[in-house]
Amino acid sequence: MENAKLNLTEGWDKTFPKSDKVDHSKVTFHNRYGITLAADLYVPKNASGKLPAIAVCGPFGAVKEQSAGLYAQTMAELGFLTLAFDPSFTGESGGEPRYMASPDINTEDFQAAVDFLSNCDSVDADKIGIIGICGWGGMALNAAAIDTRIKATAAMTMYDMTRVNANGYFDSEDSEEKRYEKKAAMNALRTSEYASGVYSRAGGCVEIPVPEDMPFFVKDYSDYYKTERGYHVRSLNSNEGWNTIGCISFMNQPILKYSNEIRNAVLIVHGEKAHSCYFSKDAYAAMIKDNKYTDNKELMIIPGAVHTDLYDGGPDHNRIPWDKLEAFFKKYL
Repeated sequence: MENAKLNLTEGWDKTFPKSDKVDHSKVTFHNRYGITLAADLYVPKNASGKLPAIAVCGPFGAVKEQSAGLYAQTMAELGFLTLAFDPSFTGESGGEPRYMASPDINTEDFQAAVDFLSNCDSVDADKIGIIGICGWGGMALNAAAIDTRIKATAAMTMYDMTRVNANGYFDSEDSEEKRYEKKAAMNALRTSEYASGVYSRAGGCVEIPVPEDMPFFVKDYSDYYKTERGYHVRSLNSNEGWNTIGCISFMNQPILKYSNEIRNAVLIVHGEKAHSCYFSKDAYAAMIKDNKYTDNKELMIIPGAVHTDLYDGGPDHNRIPWDKLEAFFKKYL
């Protein structure tokens, strides 16, 4: 299958400085749903031979020019060939209608990245790992549970998007009645939008300044996505958000069902003060329960860190444990 032609930007348009230790180029690849994905390829300068490789995606509603690109470029500085990609329907990647999410297709996006890397002449196909950030942390665990080619997985400040869509934040809407109300509203919207031919957007992060009575995590998101720190013109969270019904399929598809069958290495990293930390703690507990392969599984909690500190390192750029990530991937790849 040939890749579709995408309209890729020229020049450097990331939210982080370009490294002089890494060669950067734009590439495309396709998934098994026929969608062509756009990606940034980062290769250590003067590299030779076949390299261990890492595919990176996330956060949920972000683009490759934001956190994923920072992770990819930094890991390339540490000696890995890396690929930061836009998921299907978002960023510079293909897929229509736009701004949709799918636990199935987005897991396939990770597998398609592994397809691409496995066929790169400069990659050791037996040494491929993935990094998923925020909602793509959960997707990364799902990919690791299905794709035996993935030898090491890092889930950073992860969300379980199926859980939060079904149960609400902190499981505050975990009832049949609440789920029915959400389903009824979204399905009514599907009917009306099919008739009109216009698909609405759910809205991105709250504009700055965030009202004082909003929860801290809302301010945390806006401080990243709505300021120079992390804003990007193609980012869903920085602008109009997802298709309003874009995440409806997450409500009854628990993606971490078979995480305790992952044999290969997994590192889950979360901030101690993050509103979302319960996702990582519970995912780790479920992953190691009745799992015969626990020696290569680890949960790392970063003292004092909030959710978005693991997007870009936080205000002091010291919250992402690069030394740990380097050691983890060098051990298992």
